[in-house]
Amino acid sequence: MNRFVIADPEWCIGCNTCLAACSDVHKTQGLQHHPRLTLVKTDSKTAPVMCRHCDDAPCQQVCPVNAITFQDASVYLNETLCIGCKLCGLVCPFGAITPSGSRPLDAPSRYAHFVPDAELRDVPDSPHTVHPFLRWNAGVQTVAVKCDLCHFLPEGPACIRSCPTHALHLVAEDLLAKQLKARRLQAALSSTDMAFVSPSLSPEQR
Repeated sequence: MNRFVIADPEWCIGCNTCLAACSDVHKTQGLQHHPRLTLVKTDSKTAPVMCRHCDDAPCQQVCPVNAITFQDASVYLNETLCIGCKLCGLVCPFGAITPSGSRPLDAPSRYAHFVPDAELRDVPDSPHTVHPFLRWNAGVQTVAVKCDLCHFLPEGPACIRSCPTHALHLVAEDLLAKQLKARRLQAALSSTDMAFVSPSLSPEQR
């Protein structure tokens, strides 16, 4: 199975620290600085949702330029290959892929169809209320962003390390094996304890 990060709503306080940490570390790496997490809120709970790195990965199957691949037990999206078609985000069952983008950092002063920033100011941008899949912004190349488990950091995902309540956890195959073993042991001990309860005692006496 692939590794992924999951949040516990019981511990999440909705502080957005994980989103800020995610944005900062990716910006430092020269990647899109849009957070790879989306904070979901209900009336009583909050929790960030991010890529589950599916074993069958629908996003990888529909990418027309092979920008999404399996690497190191995760689903990796190469932003330099992305053409912004948004197909991966449309098929993601968790809504964990967001179209984002930024203007070129080193745009030449002159080329065939260059539009100066002064003229771009007259081109209306899409309102922030518009869904990311429907936004338009002149001069901005759309790039899909998703959780990459901060593969460039030896210490692992920044969101996990930044969470003040330890609500985020990295789920891996060895961790699941340990949890299953612990649950089996707990179930066995519970069964043993019940076997020593006298059948003549009433539920209240037990």
